[in-house]
Amino acid sequence: MSRFLNVIYIVALVFASPLLLYKSWKRGKYREGWSQKVLGRCPERVGRGRCVWFHAVSMGEVRLLKPLVAELERRRPDWDIVISTTTETGLNQARQLFPELLTFYAPLDFSWATRQAMKRIRPTTLALVELELWPNLIRSAEEAGASVALLNGRLSARSQKGYRRIRRWIGPTLARIDVVAVQTEDYATRFRTLGLPAPKLKVTGSIKYDNLETDRQNPKSRALRETFALKPGETIFVAGSTMAGEEEVVLNVYEKLRQRHPKLRLIVVPRHPERFDEVARSIARRRMNLFRRSSSDAPGAMPVASDAVILVDTLGELSAVWGLADLAFVGGSLFPGRGGQNMMEPAAFGASVHFGEHTANFRDTVQLLQSRDAATVVKDRAALEQALEQDLNEPAKRLARGLRARDLVLSQVGATGRTVAELERLMHATKRTT
Repeated sequence: MSRFLNVIYIVALVFASPLLLYKSWKRGKYREGWSQKVLGRCPERVGRGRCVWFHAVSMGEVRLLKPLVAELERRRPDWDIVISTTTETGLNQARQLFPELLTFYAPLDFSWATRQAMKRIRPTTLALVELELWPNLIRSAEEAGASVALLNGRLSARSQKGYRRIRRWIGPTLARIDVVAVQTEDYATRFRTLGLPAPKLKVTGSIKYDNLETDRQNPKSRALRETFALKPGETIFVAGSTMAGEEEVVLNVYEKLRQRHPKLRLIVVPRHPERFDEVARSIARRRMNLFRRSSSDAPGAMPVASDAVILVDTLGELSAVWGLADLAFVGGSLFPGRGGQNMMEPAAFGASVHFGEHTANFRDTVQLLQSRDAATVVKDRAALEQALEQDLNEPAKRLARGLRARDLVLSQVGATGRTVAELERLMHATKRTT
């Protein structure tokens, strides 16, 4: 099976290589970490004690690890913790959040790369975040004597159908996983249909709620408020994790609304850094004043104009920016094919949250918010304008919706402790210690 998968991966890599080379040349992506990815030559772990290897595919999953790592370090300071990720943005986030930990690119799922990485890291437990079912990686962990856990697991109805079609092939991989800690009972039910034994399934809740900041007066948000020269009495509209096409919608809506609500301010945070300049040009074409976050630390930086659109063209600051939002639009949701982004971050701050209809990646979260009347789904530009206009005209209702959203987040906390308890049980049951 491993050899068969290796052949499939090689063929896929060959076919994808022209696109990868183009993106590397055009956008500067995929230029580093190839020895770690293809050969498994990650940095060697120095310690000889017990080790948890967390694998989180990208930035969002890496950020989920923050409360887990903090709780593990508090409970088990003698354990080593290492973190791998797949993307450049994910690795940058890991280095920023966990500068004291060993962080690296995960090996691609070639058998030789995964085995080499296991030799270098020597984990006691391999902990995969959300849904990273890589057969060779999991097999190599088992062969190396490590246990395997899937944490904060989720399985959409669409993914469930796909895996059921290949149940014969995915079955051995699932059988090698020692515990699957899932977010909801619905996810547990879907995993059972794939043949995962009930004793391996644990409903621990979603860690993302424990990772959320709820205090608008946190130091990072306060510092940004000062940097952006935001004034009392202004209503702050944050459009975060936006993708191609969504900034145009947001800018159109903002232009119209500001004619009637001159104290409305706009902050835009694009999802992908390679689009920062594109969004800046779009704002400039409209003859709007523009303030780029990246310019704020430059010598002789210009002050922020009172009507400037603020473009956050830096990484890792969206969570703090949400703490400024009275009105929030969560991107990746207006157009098909993207699946939405995390709408619980602005909800935790009590903002009035809006997002589009295309939120397949967060279906359960959306249902939960809607069940509490704590967010608004908008299908297009006109609907977004109407929803924001209503918020601006009826501030008491807007504030009440935001409080319901914040209360919902606070009611969901506790998954971190339950997840760490499962990890502790698994680590103590695993024979490997070096």
